[in-house]
Amino acid sequence: MRQQKRGKSGVSGEAFWRFSLAFYARPGVAEALIALQDRAGMDVNLMLFALWRGAVHGHLLTTAELEAAEAAIAPLRRAVVEPVRALRRRLKGASEPDMQALRRRIAVLELAAERTVQARLAATVGVPDEAGDRRAAAEGNLARYLGGEAGSAEAAALRRALQEFLTRG
Repeated sequence: MRQQKRGKSGVSGEAFWRFSLAFYARPGVAEALIALQDRAGMDVNLMLFALWRGAVHGHLLTTAELEAAEAAIAPLRRAVVEPVRALRRRLKGASEPDMQALRRRIAVLELAAERTVQARLAATVGVPDEAGDRRAAAEGNLARYLGGEAGSAEAAALRRALQEFLTRG
């Protein structure tokens, strides 16, 4: 692995963000990611990171790389992302227009925090020396991160979306 040169992490972070938006918009993906987050405590950004590193870079993450990625975002996730998400969700049932306006502004803040998380994730790994099989790498990365959840219906939905993403773009 080569280390990224200064300035490359911003480019990688932007590429990761674009991948995430495109993949998340695929049918069934948002539901699968959120279900794994809510039911099993998985991190949506780490799942997307695992898929991105494989699908785009053909990079099979090592356990050490995945642990470093998790460690890089853990403080931000605990201190900012999770509390902001919880606040946004608490306001979901509010019927007052001013509370719904506030919820929308909180959602914007949540997305900004998620984007910061993704920039940190993208900066944790360098450019692989050579690219491998993109589908196999993405599926392997997802399975490594999900552990016992790799056999879940949600993981199967993500693998199907990945296959379509790689064949149809």
